[in-house]
This record gives sequence, C-alpha cells and structure tokens, in this order.
Amino acid sequence: MPNAFNQQIIDEFRARHGKVGGPFEGARLLLLTTTGTRTRTPHTTPLGYYPDGGGRVLVIASAGGAPRHPDWFRNLVADPRVRVESGVFTYDARAVVLEGAERDRLFARAVEADPGWATYQAKTDRVIPVVALQEIAQDGPPRVNAGSVSEALKAVHDAFRRELALIRAEFTFSGTSLGAQLRVNCLTLCQGLHQHHTGEDIGLFRALADRHPEHAPLLDRLRDEHGRIAVLTGELRRVVGQNHADPALVLPEVVRLTEALEAHLRDEEDQLIPLLDAASAR
Repeated sequence: MPNAFNQQIIDEFRARHGKVGGPFEGARLLLLTTTGTRTRTPHTTPLGYYPDGGGRVLVIASAGGAPRHPDWFRNLVADPRVRVESGVFTYDARAVVLEGAERDRLFARAVEADPGWATYQAKTDRVIPVVALQEIAQDGPPRVNAGSVSEALKAVHDAFRRELALIRAEFTFSGTSLGAQLRVNCLTLCQGLHQHHTGEDIGLFRALADRHPEHAPLLDRLRDEHGRIAVLTGELRRVVGQNHADPALVLPEVVRLTEALEAHLRDEEDQLIPLLDAASAR
C-alpha cells in the first residue's frame, strides 16, 4: 500500500484508540513497528491480526499474494524484537516465524475464518508466512495510549465493545460448527475480561478506596458486577470448550455477555469517570 495511505490509517488508529473507518472499519488491526534492515530506522505498518491467546497474536505476510515477502516481514526476520500498538496498549514483542505443521495448522485456521488467505496463497509460489507476535513481559504497569486514567478506562471499554461486536458478526459465517478461530476469539476475550477486572479490583478500585473511603459502597457494587460478568464468561468458556460446539448454542451466551457487560461498562463509566476527572483536576 502507498506510504501516504498507510500513514492516514496510522494517524487515525492512534487518534481513535484503534478504531478506523474506510475499508478497514470493523477489522482487527494493530500497528507493527519493525527496524529497517538497511536504515536501522523504525517502520510502522498497519496489519490485520488474529488472537491466539496467551499474550500472542498472529499476523500473515501475504502481501496480497505478491511474489515477494513484504518489507515488514523481512525486517522482523533480521531483527525479531518489534513494537506492537493495539490501540489501547503499546508493548514490545518477539516475532516468531512459524514453520512446518504449526504454520500449516494456523494458516488453515485463518483460511477457515477468511477464505481470502487461500486466494492469496494460490497467486504466489512462495509459502505465505504466519508470524506469532509474543508479548515480552515487563515490570510495572502496561503502557496505555491515553492522557489520563479516565481516558484509558474508556479506551479499554471501547476495545471490549469492538471485540464483542466483531465476534457476534463472525457468527454469521460460522456454519453448523464453531470454527477454530472463532473459538479462540471467544476464549481470548474471556481471558482479557478476567485480566482487566482483576486489575481494576486490586489496582484502580483499591487506590480509589484509599483516597475516597466514602465511595466504598460504590466500589463494592462494581466488584460484585465483576463477579456476575465472571459467571457469564465461565459459561461461555464452557460451551465453547465442548467438542463440535454448535454456534446456535454459543451465540446466545455471547449475546448475554454482551448485554450484561455493556450495562456494567456504562455504569462504571458514569460513576468513575467524573470521580477520576475530578481527582486529576486537583
């Protein structure tokens, strides 16, 4: 893609915490920054990705079926330490080019989710690479792309909203059995919600309780809501984990989780954002 076109996506992605319009509206996108093999300068590329669980995401070096690997792929082969921007978080990752049976299995999983990958493979003699981006653990809190705690809270919430909307849309194409990638998407979402709510319980809520003991009943109520969300994610995990899971049985659990989570997110935003903004204004 032309550099100017890429830059427009990058700018919008960063300004809107990962949300973009145009041809990529509603897509899972990340920004991948690699180091140029010759210039040793950073190069940022917007890429579609697939969740893979365990702090790992997958990107595919299709280049639209072109005969040569894309520049970003050649860069990370030379230097596998990369930077990933999710729209909410920025983190360092190690790029691993998958090979053999693992590459074939995950490429087939991507093709099941989007047959366009098979079309690209058919256009080229090269084996299209699948790359795993594994987050590198760091000390301290994650790097959040926000100017305030309240902005960060809203950005995280909106990311969960987008992911749930994507998952619900993917059920339209799921057929009579739950596709492998859709299964991973559901499980990764559940894990992300667990991590987010655990972080709020032991981090944000504890700090607010120390500073504002008068709001303890509010924070206790929000913790209780986390527990109710955990029950729903547990049920979603259960039905997704069944062999030959029927999408017609899984989708209602996704809908129930969506409705309950949206109510919780609105409640949390209504109650906490004014509190956080008032604290930051002092």
